[in-house]
Amino acid sequence: MDKYGQALINNASKLDAVTDACGEITKLAAVIVEDNSKTATIALLKKISDAVDNPKHKVEAKKVAQVVNSNLIEFYGYSTIQGICKPTDELDEDTRTLQDLLDELNALVGLEKVKSKVQDLIVYQKVQKMRRENNLHSTKNTLHLAFTGNPGTGKTTVARIVGRIYKRIGLLSKGHFVEVSRTDLIAGYQGQTALKVKKVIEQAKGGVLFIDEAYSITENEHSDSYGRECLTELTKALEDYRDDLVVIVAGYTEPMNKFFESNPGLKSRFNTFIEFDDYSSNELDEILYSMCKNNDYVLDDKAKEKIHVYFEQQTASKDENFANGRLVRNLYDNLVMNHARRVIDIVSPTKDDLCKIMCDDFRVTNNCII
Repeated sequence: MDKYGQALINNASKLDAVTDACGEITKLAAVIVEDNSKTATIALLKKISDAVDNPKHKVEAKKVAQVVNSNLIEFYGYSTIQGICKPTDELDEDTRTLQDLLDELNALVGLEKVKSKVQDLIVYQKVQKMRRENNLHSTKNTLHLAFTGNPGTGKTTVARIVGRIYKRIGLLSKGHFVEVSRTDLIAGYQGQTALKVKKVIEQAKGGVLFIDEAYSITENEHSDSYGRECLTELTKALEDYRDDLVVIVAGYTEPMNKFFESNPGLKSRFNTFIEFDDYSSNELDEILYSMCKNNDYVLDDKAKEKIHVYFEQQTASKDENFANGRLVRNLYDNLVMNHARRVIDIVSPTKDDLCKIMCDDFRVTNNCII
């Protein structure tokens, strides 16, 4: 994570604390840093505005809100410049082998159906490529994919791995990854959307174009001529560049189903639909343990027991907004912060003190992690 993203999350956490937002602001910041989410950005701006304008909040809250606003601007400015200056070079230097990438895929917690489907996809495409090389008939299926499921289930991570795997087996010339949303595809005035889509396609050729919340392209279907213009151009590109471009569309299951039902021409361009299931409480445990291990933290047994019960409660009462892996990320961030607050008061803390997260570091009030 770059320093601008880290600053945004750190100060969002402070704004959470001074406005009693129960982690909601930190969660929004994490989604923005992870996914550049338009929806999360708008929601965070509303939280900032409320903190500044609401008379119930103290001067401290207003100051922190202004800092978060500045962090948000700096983060997006940095991300934009990075995209302009170095859009694809970084992945072109990826030297990992096919086996390395398959190992990375298999190391992901859970997602067994997803892994199996991707493995089948790879095997099928490799054999079809060999058949073409031997002048045998091969089915001209497109490489485009649709990922459905709730947030935080690994859709973006798997999409990146698929792009690199396709590069390794010779299906894509570059294997780089370009992620866009509605705002990246649709212009503010008639006639310019097609040009905007063409520019994105040109940037993504040879790699993966990942469109998150794809149904937002036609969210105002009856009045949104810009969305229809975008879809027309995108559908054409799916066919024209099918030999060296993978388009992966992703989003919540039900809206994605409706999106394809209303666009049969678009659906016909996608051969593979992969559903990402929510994580179980045991899988959430695994994700947390992995995050702790990777950052030199250890959970004591009592903390593990208490957190597992919390995950069981969360999975049992989940709704369509269940955050999956992001729930774990938020919990981890709070554990580390609470650990730091406790350890700073220890005179000459040992290495064990600096590593071990205790049961008291995990705090929940009214179902909010604090």
